[in-house]
Amino acid sequence: MTSLQTPAAETVCIAGVGFTVPKNIRANSEILKSFPNRTEDEIVRLTGIKERRYADDDESATSLAAVAVEHALVQAGLPVSAIDTIIMATIIPDQPVPSMASALAALIGIPRAAAFDLNAACSGWLYALEVGRALILGGSARNVVVVTAELLSRITNPQDHETAFLFGDGAGAAVLTKSPGGHRLHRMGISGDAGQFSAIQRKGGGARIPWPEGQGDLQKFYLQMDGVAVFKHAVIGFAEQIEETLKRECLKPEDIAWVVPHQANARILKAVSKRVGIPFEKFVMTIAKYGNTSGASVSMALGWAAEEGIFTEGDRIIFCSVGAGLTFAGGLLVW
Repeated sequence: MTSLQTPAAETVCIAGVGFTVPKNIRANSEILKSFPNRTEDEIVRLTGIKERRYADDDESATSLAAVAVEHALVQAGLPVSAIDTIIMATIIPDQPVPSMASALAALIGIPRAAAFDLNAACSGWLYALEVGRALILGGSARNVVVVTAELLSRITNPQDHETAFLFGDGAGAAVLTKSPGGHRLHRMGISGDAGQFSAIQRKGGGARIPWPEGQGDLQKFYLQMDGVAVFKHAVIGFAEQIEETLKRECLKPEDIAWVVPHQANARILKAVSKRVGIPFEKFVMTIAKYGNTSGASVSMALGWAAEEGIFTEGDRIIFCSVGAGLTFAGGLLVW
């Protein structure tokens, strides 16, 4: 087995992590009012979700992101002024232009930072980690904030049985630095399968359909999903990301202390656990109380686990995600 040690000069670390959620809790019982033929037990069995958070009118994706970044900076021991780059991963920015990363820079007081958005759906934060890591190794950045915030409640159809129970709101962030200390971030494997482009979509809101086509016609402005197709491809995709990470890092399933996955669906992740031979007890799961928060879910799960103190120094942690597109991402973090 090859050593996980890399030269200090080539090491990018996560120096701090943080997450936050809105204050408003939306339980299954509230959503079930629109679905009288379904039960709470059924929803928990099918998804693993008991509740999720919905942003109130006085909360925005940018304001949630700012809180997550503040927590990450405190943990990293860095002032805001040390950040030279902000990468925002999101599928629903507060406004299309300028970027939400620029809005965040203005809010937290980094007017001269490079700032841009990235959309890889549920894999967005892991894609952004790899972009941030590459910028640091290439000399284009020194201290990078990789942040994601999603207000999926704003684009979820409350009458759609495929999606109404799944999605919630939240934000997570990490500070990346080039340092021999901190939590060592290895290369993220990123890929996709455009053949499944139509499995998860929000057709409205872009150049093709900028406005509702008829009075009150908002169906294309909601997130739409083919649940059967997503389940099938997600199980395979998650498993492949874990297996490819193990192969790339010359590791075995038993070498992994934790898996921090995109919180897609508890049934999907239990199937993935069996497929790859890593006990489900090693999967960090926050879906029961936060739901599926798309690109924010991996960062939130990592932030929650760090806050709970479940990691120990040297733990090998695998990230993995499948998102709309389809997008895939996976890689190793050594705590």
